[in-house]
Amino acid sequence: MAAAAAASALVLAACGSGAGTSPSSTSASSTPSAVPSTFAPTTVRLLTHDSFALTESLLDDFEARTGITVEVVTGGDAGELVNKAALTAGNPEGDVLFGVDSTLLSRALQSGVFDPYESPAASGVPSELKTATQEAVTPVDYGDVCINVDDAWFAEKGIAKPATLDDLVKPEYRDLLVVENAATSSPGLAFLLATVATYGEDGYQDYWSKLRANGVKVVNGWTEAYEGEYTVGGKGSRPLVVSYASSPPAEIVYASDPKPAKPYSSVMESSCYRQVEYAGVLAGTEQPEAARAVVDWLLSPAVQADVPLSMFVFPAVKGTPLPDVFATWAATPASPLVLDPAEIDAKRSQWVDAWDQVTLR
Repeated sequence: MAAAAAASALVLAACGSGAGTSPSSTSASSTPSAVPSTFAPTTVRLLTHDSFALTESLLDDFEARTGITVEVVTGGDAGELVNKAALTAGNPEGDVLFGVDSTLLSRALQSGVFDPYESPAASGVPSELKTATQEAVTPVDYGDVCINVDDAWFAEKGIAKPATLDDLVKPEYRDLLVVENAATSSPGLAFLLATVATYGEDGYQDYWSKLRANGVKVVNGWTEAYEGEYTVGGKGSRPLVVSYASSPPAEIVYASDPKPAKPYSSVMESSCYRQVEYAGVLAGTEQPEAARAVVDWLLSPAVQADVPLSMFVFPAVKGTPLPDVFATWAATPASPLVLDPAEIDAKRSQWVDAWDQVTLR
């Protein structure tokens, strides 16, 4: 089945985060770029989460054109990445950081992680993806964390698919949902934020109490949820899982031949919480110009066109062409849930602690 094959790709996205606006008619090729033609041979260390993936030839081409070798250094998920960067702020272990997302951005900015820089290519990025960046970082991609639904399971059982978060606490959906731990998982935290955005600070704990009473299962991370508990792929018993708006096209891309005509899963769009990923120059780097060139390169047309099927996220630059399978099957919710990054930073620990008390204790 597709889920088993897709898991190797989707687990990468789950380590980081990923968020979405629909591409506009602006051509990505017209986006300005500050990448210079050549540098003296040098190496830029790109610190990133374990989900970072680009076609290798793009790295080779960038080095050939500029003289810059990009050394990719991975360091766990997005939360671990930001924590390490905060501890070494001003004396960084690398030169560029990619993968801080909108749930963690304020923490990084307040810790002085970045030497403020916004790429000239960001003129092609929608303004809504730049919220709270303080011109210190550059949006690179976005995606949505959403409830994924096993369509065949519900059709076989003759049960209507849930359409809203309210539906998930109804008796007919008892013991059907698996979610990730908000304290240990990026998609788990995003889903918690989705409930805060929907029900407010006065209502999200009550909602989670109802989910718990209705048999929600909490596991540590995305791999355990999607591969171990979700019914797509035949391994689990739960036909509802917190995953990504881009999970359905991955089911097709990584399925064995013959490819299915359509994904096995659909997305409950009313549940989707938007995440944006950023790149920035690390404060204290000894080669700021080369580091800025790497940030510019991440917004280049070639890299932006590569991210949908490399990292299963949407490119940030408007008008970037999307692969047909991605354009057809990746969900693009019209009104994704969002919270202000500063509010998240101020209240994240409080919300997660309360979630833990209500859901796991």
